[in-house]
Amino acid sequence: MADKIKVSNMVFYAYHGTSSAERKTGNRFEVDVEVQADLSKAAKSDKLADTISYTRIYHMTNELFSFKKYNLIEKVGYLLADKIIEEFSPEKVTIRIRKKIPPIPGNLDHVEIEIEKP
Repeated sequence: MADKIKVSNMVFYAYHGTSSAERKTGNRFEVDVEVQADLSKAAKSDKLADTISYTRIYHMTNELFSFKKYNLIEKVGYLLADKIIEEFSPEKVTIRIRKKIPPIPGNLDHVEIEIEKP
C-alpha cells in the first residue's frame, strides 16, 4: 500500500539534549511524521473516524516536546513512533527530527535522525 499521511516541518522549542546548557536554554526542533496506511476506507466514507488524524499526530508530537526533557532525540523519535503505532496501527511510520544549530563546533544547519518502524 502506498497511501501516506504526512505532517511536515512541525516546529517546537524544547529542552532535549545531553548538556546542561541545552537542557537549560533549549533549542529549536523540526519534526516530520510520515504514516503509511490504507486510506481507502476514509476516501470512500469521507469520515474523519476512518482515517489517521493529522491533528492528533500534531498533539502527540507536541506532548513529547513540551512536557518532558530527554537526553536524545532518538528517544523522542522512538516514543512518538510507538504512540502512533499504538493509536492508529499503521503499516509503517517514519519520524524525522532535526535539531537546529546543534552544539557542535563547526558550520552546520542541523543534525537529523530518522526512525522507521513497521
